[in-house]
Amino acid sequence: MRSVRGMRIVASAFVAGGLVLGAAACGEAPKDNNGAGSGAKKYSACMVTDVGGIDDKSFNTSAWAGLQEAKKANDNIDIKYVASKAEADYEVNLTGFVNQKCDFILAVGGLMADATKKAATANPNQQFGIVDSNPGVDNIYPMQFDTTQAAFQAGYLAAGMSKTGKVGTYGGLPIPPVTIFMDGFADGVAYYNKTKSKNVQVLGWDKATQKGSFTNDFTKQDEGKKVSDALVAQGADIIMPVAGGAGLGTTAAAQASGGKYSAIWVDTDGCKSTPNCPALVTTVVKNIQDAVKDAVLKAAGGEKLQAKPGFVGTLANNGVSLAPYHDFDSKVPADLKAEVDKIKADIAAGTITVTSKAQPTK
Repeated sequence: MRSVRGMRIVASAFVAGGLVLGAAACGEAPKDNNGAGSGAKKYSACMVTDVGGIDDKSFNTSAWAGLQEAKKANDNIDIKYVASKAEADYEVNLTGFVNQKCDFILAVGGLMADATKKAATANPNQQFGIVDSNPGVDNIYPMQFDTTQAAFQAGYLAAGMSKTGKVGTYGGLPIPPVTIFMDGFADGVAYYNKTKSKNVQVLGWDKATQKGSFTNDFTKQDEGKKVSDALVAQGADIIMPVAGGAGLGTTAAAQASGGKYSAIWVDTDGCKSTPNCPALVTTVVKNIQDAVKDAVLKAAGGEKLQAKPGFVGTLANNGVSLAPYHDFDSKVPADLKAEVDKIKADIAAGTITVTSKAQPTK
């Protein structure tokens, strides 16, 4: 479901300046970025980033933090990563780690599904893991996140906070790990309208048609700003970018707007990962860090991780969540906070059912 077969991104997309390793494009062996030795009895966990780079302040950063936490918990684990500059690097980098005899090879991001499936099929005794995809191969442990649940809370919150009666969202690319956030956000606004007899509009995404606004890039902040400027011009006063680093163009502009509009971040708590905390109402968190940490610790402990059942993060198991309100804590009305909390409980209990075509499958 997460495969993006047929999609191709220009080589410049996502690249985090100064952090990409030249070795990847040349097909050389990935370098050890941890500085750790390679003791014979060490358990090696090796990560291949998507083209966003290790410092994307999003899922690559979170996955690497998970490996670092696993190493802290078990000093017998060695960790390393290689950053991909383009889609063509995925297979090269994965194969490089196979040849290095890494014990656990982690692929980060749904765009890597095809390359990971190919590598895993060719090396059935090799343990792989992947974030945001399930290629359906026994030796690939999928870590997926039902972010539509927490995004539903965010949509409800945004609708309740909006003064213009218009909120917006946009994505980097129309792929499942992106549109799942946008679906949940739109449904949360719809739920607010239903329960409050209001008519808050969602700009930038139509869940029914699966059409909306996209930057077609995950790094260019000017593209993110351009899209959000258009949404603001239409009246949106709260915007949720689902576009990686490109979304920083929106958060910076929101902070500079002097309160004209604000933003909701995604993936990792924006008050910890971006410089624009004062403009952020909250973050729809995808707890990649803990999922990766737990997977690596289990594998290092001798557990064989398989495609079924894999891991799906939900509100119930804290795999997804809303971050604290931080600077907005005093601005969010107490009754709205209570309603958002109740929505979490109702979704976890199954009283509210949240759906998206992009939801993960086991």
